[in-house]
Amino acid sequence: MPCAVAVPNSPIFSPSKVASIFFKSPVSSPRLAHVHGSASASAPSPTSSFQSPAKSPLAGRVVVQGKVADMGLGSGSGTVLKRKRPSRIDIPIASLNFATDSPKSSERVDVVEAEGDGYSVYCKRGRRAVMEDRYSAVVDLQAESRQAFFGVFDGHGGAKAAEFAAKNLDSNIVNLLTRGNEKEIVEAVKGGYLTTDVDFLKEEAHGGTCCVTALIQKHNLVVSNAGDCRAVMSRGGVAEALTTDHRPSMKDERDRIETLGGYVDCCTGVWRIQGSLAVSRGIGDRNLKQWVIAEPETKFLEIKTECEFLILGSDGLWDKVTNQEAVDIVRPLCIGVDKPEPLSACKKLVELSVRRGSIDDISVVVIQLGQFIS
Repeated sequence: MPCAVAVPNSPIFSPSKVASIFFKSPVSSPRLAHVHGSASASAPSPTSSFQSPAKSPLAGRVVVQGKVADMGLGSGSGTVLKRKRPSRIDIPIASLNFATDSPKSSERVDVVEAEGDGYSVYCKRGRRAVMEDRYSAVVDLQAESRQAFFGVFDGHGGAKAAEFAAKNLDSNIVNLLTRGNEKEIVEAVKGGYLTTDVDFLKEEAHGGTCCVTALIQKHNLVVSNAGDCRAVMSRGGVAEALTTDHRPSMKDERDRIETLGGYVDCCTGVWRIQGSLAVSRGIGDRNLKQWVIAEPETKFLEIKTECEFLILGSDGLWDKVTNQEAVDIVRPLCIGVDKPEPLSACKKLVELSVRRGSIDDISVVVIQLGQFIS
């Protein structure tokens, strides 16, 4: 049967193609530092229903006109045995085409690093087979150098929702954005989240994603989240959480879910909706949509000189690293130095979380706020 094998110099191993599934491309592309990965299990796995020739009862033999001839692959003697011709059976042939149309299934990405004007990104795969986190970084938003959009998207039940949100959320917000007041901007962000949720549900795909986003516009910072991704700002070296984790253990979230006919219970120390999901807001989650809402909570503030940098992170970071610890690690590498190293700061945060036992995907975006007001 035909067999095509993807070799390392194949286009599907191109770092630019692999990386593009993890972020929303900005107007000016980010400087992609590295995309580390290894070949994935796109070939049949040991537990696949396809049976290797060595284990097949017909391995090394072929039936020819009622006789079974040993082809030298088994332990037979090579003699021809006479037997009745068996009735014909159709055996489906499994495809052995290892090449794929998409790099997503042919390359397991372990680490993504990227840098751009005013931001750095570092994502690391946990113990899942594939990375389910995605990010978005769009600078020069609406062709204005001091406008930008950033996001971290922590997928669950697969990466489809996170990837969809990373590609579409910024444009859905911009489509509703006017040069209005604070209330109108907050409503535009809310509408963008809800539109993205509705559009993803139309895809009839499984899974969902938590989100945290930062919209920078005219010296203003608009931070929103749905789920347990978090935004933490350094204000003169003091950590300030700009979001609240949406978990079923929160009283207001639990009351909302129970009012809608759902239930929340705790199993092995983790609170879950319907005994399933450990977050109470997010995009997607079709089977739990009655209780898992996509409506974000949003904070609007002016970027002042003491607002040094913003950290966006998935819960893989925040489950092991406190807000102030994160600020204390990033600040010496980004503030008061001749050559800031925000990418190194992102790596140090991820490394600390891993050392403390995180097995989740971890994504960190560090945004240097001064770049957008100077």
